[in-house]
Amino acid sequence: MTPASNSETPESNSNLNPVLPENPEQNSPSPISNLNDISQDIDLSTELGEEKENQLSSESQIPQPEFYLPVSQTTTDEGDEIPDEVEMGFFDHLEELRQRIFYVLIAVFIAIIGCFAFVNPIVQLLQRPASGIKFVQLAPGEYFFVSLKVAGYSGLVVATPFILYQITMFVLPGLTRKERRLLVPTLLGSSVLFLLGLGFAYIALIPAALNFFVSYGADVVEQFFSIEKYFEFVLVLLFCTGIAFQIPVIQAILGGLKIVSSEKMLSAWRYVILGGAVLGAVLTPSTDPLTQSLLAGAILGLYFGGIGIVKMIENTSKPSQNQ
Repeated sequence: MTPASNSETPESNSNLNPVLPENPEQNSPSPISNLNDISQDIDLSTELGEEKENQLSSESQIPQPEFYLPVSQTTTDEGDEIPDEVEMGFFDHLEELRQRIFYVLIAVFIAIIGCFAFVNPIVQLLQRPASGIKFVQLAPGEYFFVSLKVAGYSGLVVATPFILYQITMFVLPGLTRKERRLLVPTLLGSSVLFLLGLGFAYIALIPAALNFFVSYGADVVEQFFSIEKYFEFVLVLLFCTGIAFQIPVIQAILGGLKIVSSEKMLSAWRYVILGGAVLGAVLTPSTDPLTQSLLAGAILGLYFGGIGIVKMIENTSKPSQNQ
């Protein structure tokens, strides 16, 4: 008996073998057809890209809704913007500060040298309030050191405009438009008030203090002043008075920046009177009540004058806000 596998017909064996095509090249794609397909895909992608770009450009041309406001109106006020803002690093600021301090030191040194060359006329000018009083030199070189001190103070006064200019150029890039509007009037007002303070001390305070001290001991002692002590008294009184005359400038800055209103300044008049008396006693190097009273009265007058300036600033800013 033969196995079943041997009884299979040739037809069944032919079904088990894979049927191969007569010509294999007919079913495999040719390289030329592949290149054609790739070129068609590239053309299709470029057409889709152009359609998408046209769609995006047409969408960008659609006008914005009317309820959108410009960014400047919704975020910041025009007066609070910093015009022409230039970003600088920390070390860049330090380098600029170093250069401006160097320029200031050179200017002060030149001014001191120039004032030292004309120190004798300056000394004679400061001696005029003490007419009839003899000055003595109690130690060798005392007048020389007095001359250096007088030239130093005078050089600072002469170089003050250049110092203010350097300070202005350093802080100007970081100021807003509103702050820049206050800068020039503040500097001019500060300079004028400082000179007025020097004049007030020279005309009123120094003669009043000297008359008090001279008349107090005129029957007991003969008046001989040490030139060093006299000029120390005069120079300190001059500069303290000039600093005290800066009160309206401080008030104008606080009022212009809307930190303190004129009503609040006026409501604190009791404390101002007390503070004026204390400042008059502290800033004057003498202990006579007349000089202290004169300086305290000047401080009070300057304070209430500064309230008037702040009130004017508030009145001028109201119409611009209404517009």
